[in-house]
Amino acid sequence: MDATMFERVALRHDVAGHWLRAGDVAYLVDRVPHPSGGEPGCVLEVFNAVGESIATVTVPESNIEPLEANEVLAVRRLQAS
Repeated sequence: MDATMFERVALRHDVAGHWLRAGDVAYLVDRVPHPSGGEPGCVLEVFNAVGESIATVTVPESNIEPLEANEVLAVRRLQAS
């Protein structure tokens, strides 16, 4: 995916241990190479509905996708899954 820095992206898969689910929106804040040459990673910052940072996670690049104009943001309670 060719997301630019600080662009909003959506998760394609849940992120275990952080209560994040597929479809949650995050900001791309950095890209990191895989230490042994595998798939690069993306560092994401996730905010709650009022703009407070709630998580910074690193996921494989294939776990993010761009937002599209035909999508609607939604609200859900943050809780352990």
